[in-house]
Amino acid sequence: MLQKYMCMLGIGSAKIDLVLPKYEFTVGENIEGQFNIAGGFISQPLKRIECDLIMHCEKREIDEVIGSSTILTSKIIKPKQTQSITFSYQLPEELPETSVNPQFKFRTRLIFHEGVKSADTDNIVIKND
Repeated sequence: MLQKYMCMLGIGSAKIDLVLPKYEFTVGENIEGQFNIAGGFISQPLKRIECDLIMHCEKREIDEVIGSSTILTSKIIKPKQTQSITFSYQLPEELPETSVNPQFKFRTRLIFHEGVKSADTDNIVIKND
């Protein structure tokens, strides 16, 4: 019972990791990778996986979501179990205008039925070649 409540607080819950073949891309490129999910202390019913492409402008100190991908699922993540789910994302042909060099990252979240979240962040470089 204690483990269930710890997982609800994010302690010992399932974790997600977005694995990409590289971390430098060009605008319009299709990115192929995978989500690796590792089970925690208890079985957890997974509701969805959300992955946002974020553009961060340091000078303006803002994060702007420029694209999203959501996978709806009803999988049960069992304790200590590992699963992989294919990830595919088409980068936009044009990026929002900015006066400074923006930084990009994928922010990935596991959303469980009990409202618990597990998150991962992966920095990437997008070139305008």
